[in-house]
Amino acid sequence: MAYTVSMISLGCAKNQVNAEQMLFRLQEAGYRVSGEVAGADLVIINTCGFIDSAKEEAIQHILQTAQLKEAGLVGKILVTGCLAQRYQNEILQEMPEVDGVLGTGSYYDIASAADQVLEGKVVEEYGDIDAPVDETGRILTTPDYYAYLTIAEGCDNRCSYCIIPKLRGKYRSRAMDDILYEARLLADNGVKELIVVAQDTSRYGMDLEGRHMLPDLLHGLGQIEGIHWIRIHYLYPEDMTDEIIDAIASEPKVVKYLDIPIQHVNDTILKKMNRRGTKAYLEALFRKLRDRIPGVVLRTSLIAGLPYEGEGEFTELCEFLKEFRLERVGAFVFSPEEGTAAAKMDYPPKEVAERRAAYIETLQAGIMEEYSQNLIGETLEVICEGCDTEQGLFYGRSFADSPDIDGKVWFTAEKPVEPGTFVNVFIGSVEDGDPVGALIEEE
Repeated sequence: MAYTVSMISLGCAKNQVNAEQMLFRLQEAGYRVSGEVAGADLVIINTCGFIDSAKEEAIQHILQTAQLKEAGLVGKILVTGCLAQRYQNEILQEMPEVDGVLGTGSYYDIASAADQVLEGKVVEEYGDIDAPVDETGRILTTPDYYAYLTIAEGCDNRCSYCIIPKLRGKYRSRAMDDILYEARLLADNGVKELIVVAQDTSRYGMDLEGRHMLPDLLHGLGQIEGIHWIRIHYLYPEDMTDEIIDAIASEPKVVKYLDIPIQHVNDTILKKMNRRGTKAYLEALFRKLRDRIPGVVLRTSLIAGLPYEGEGEFTELCEFLKEFRLERVGAFVFSPEEGTAAAKMDYPPKEVAERRAAYIETLQAGIMEEYSQNLIGETLEVICEGCDTEQGLFYGRSFADSPDIDGKVWFTAEKPVEPGTFVNVFIGSVEDGDPVGALIEEE
């Protein structure tokens, strides 16, 4: 009888892809993959260990699964991912309910680890986090019409506040042929939207050929039949070359939505963060993007309470937001992570950082409301994602909305609309910040 395995995957999209790859390897090894945790012979918890809140979430899931184990509802527990890599000695010592730990350099060995755990052995395995990217298949855990496409692993930026290079290793680009082959397989299986991810997508190819290969990759992805949208996440601003911008502007399938994390704009803070750019560079970059890519929607992430952020530096950040009016902004509270240079620097109290993050969210809510109001009277292409039967409204996403991050577009339709269908929606109003409209029926 085949053992049943269930996966709980936490954290970022890159982590989700690793989880999908592990599920594929397990299925290939003869395991039965289940979406239900209760009843599983083995539960794999693929963790994030980036910041305190992510660590707390991971530990909570481990303890909750341990309770199910104690009640006899699950068999064994295997912890993988960034938390496992970061706390190699602590997890098994402090949580004896865990039966095995697999680091981020050992995803490829998941089937062997599962075999050993189910045989009653305790597994601790930490492979080379700098090894070349291992190519394998996936079992998609996203809806079948969109998928994340990882183009590189690791990071070379060494930001002073970030632990990722120590958990994920150096930057390693996947071969372009391997990426395009995977993209074609996804398209053949019904995927219509590719979301391109890496810790730094703009650096893609620098370690392969010493040049930015993202433009070539985008043009290659744009040639794949069946792919309708290509969305790019995590573009490091200092590697946004003119060639990359031109490729985004000229490739019809690349949606004009760019996720460019900047974290802050004050020059002193940027330098202490070990970022390569300046405020003047960021201002020039955003102006160039607005000019070269008409209608572009810009997303960024900001950190409130970074080292050396006083009231003046925070005001400078807010003034930047008011001037450039980025359509999508996420605000996070600085988390002093052990093992990073920033944790040893002077930074504001947590309650101050929380207050500043809340202020950014309030400020940004007004900017986003203004953006949505300006859509009234416009027609948007929307990918339908479902129907809220209580409201009698369908919902989906426009080019300006990334899954699980941004908002929704709500619309009425005379006939049922299947999830994954692209439709045109005429926007007539805004409710709670989200555009609301009516499907334009085809003649």
